[in-house]
Amino acid sequence: MRTLPGAPQKGIFQFGSLRLRCALGKGGVTSGKREGDGATPLASMRLLSAYRRPGGRGGPRFALPTLLTHPDAGWCDAPGHGAYNRPVRLPFPASAERMRREDRLYDGVVVLDWNVTRRARGLGSAIFLHVARPGFAPTEGCVALTRRDLDRLAPHLRRGMRLTVRR
Repeated sequence: MRTLPGAPQKGIFQFGSLRLRCALGKGGVTSGKREGDGATPLASMRLLSAYRRPGGRGGPRFALPTLLTHPDAGWCDAPGHGAYNRPVRLPFPASAERMRREDRLYDGVVVLDWNVTRRARGLGSAIFLHVARPGFAPTEGCVALTRRDLDRLAPHLRRGMRLTVRR
């Protein structure tokens, strides 16, 4: 994945011979990722697992280990909490992102190994590959593809593959 020249919140996602448009963080791409900066980390991140909305047209059919996003599924983004950058059950006493969103951006989510395997408080949480907003509006730091493109890629994504973000 690399940024588009002159458009730091948009990029080209390459998978084999495919080249797909993607959205990036509103803070562009950074080598100094911090919680809440809205930037996509400049990094090579392993694909760990996936989430999908249940149902017939719920979410993509991933080859990755996949959990269904039930209404109480969340992800802690509170650096001071012991569950920081971990899945949690809602309601949750600290700040947490809802994994089943009304805007359906998380109908399909790939969890990237940014600050997950070895956590450090404040270095950023919930860096995912997910569905893009219309017009590829910037994310909060994730990489986002159209639903159609995520559906196409899902069966080919395997645990341990890497998503590499370059400028």
